[in-house]
Amino acid sequence: MKVKILSIVIPCYNEENSILDLVKKVLGSPVENKEIIVVDDCSKDNTRAILEKDVKPLVSQIVYHDVNKGKGAALRTGFAHATGDAVIVQDADLEYDPNEYPLVVEKIFNGEAEVVYGSRYLNQKRKGYLANRVANWFLTTLSNLFTGEKLTDMETCYKCFKREVIQSIDLKEDRFGFEPEVTAKIAKKGIRIKEVPISYYPRTNEEGKKIGFKDGLRAIYCILKYR
Repeated sequence: MKVKILSIVIPCYNEENSILDLVKKVLGSPVENKEIIVVDDCSKDNTRAILEKDVKPLVSQIVYHDVNKGKGAALRTGFAHATGDAVIVQDADLEYDPNEYPLVVEKIFNGEAEVVYGSRYLNQKRKGYLANRVANWFLTTLSNLFTGEKLTDMETCYKCFKREVIQSIDLKEDRFGFEPEVTAKIAKKGIRIKEVPISYYPRTNEEGKKIGFKDGLRAIYCILKYR
């Protein structure tokens, strides 16, 4: 039987306080065969020094952007370097638990699905701050209206793809417009996105949360643009 490999793409920008702890959690996650790809989006703090000194020996590869381009651009870089059977997105903060990778990737490894989203809201109480929950509900509902999907959490970080699927999509968005763009383009391929429930530990703006009002407006634009 062919050994299944999970490629984990970690985009990071100014995550000096969390990147090493996050990588250690990823290493300890219960997936036996992992390819860990970190993409540093031209961090301005001490992230790069930590990556070179402490993280580089622990991961498969680190790719550095010479200029800050945004999460979507960092993900495109990571996806292009992935060689595993499935590819999952892992933000560099500590809001999501790598121990739950098997929940998300299992349906891809066993051939039940080509794309799986880990939902923070499926069959469970909504978590996070009210403004963020309302924005997520609105964007997810609007996205579903145009894609025909029935998602509960379009904006989730834990998006897992069969590698051939994600590498076949021509992605354009550089920032957080990635979420509605990739969802719309998957739907256009006629691929039904499966959802599984996951845990969520939200951090505040003071702790480094980077999504803002302008990103929400861009998400609406992207939903309409790529519908």
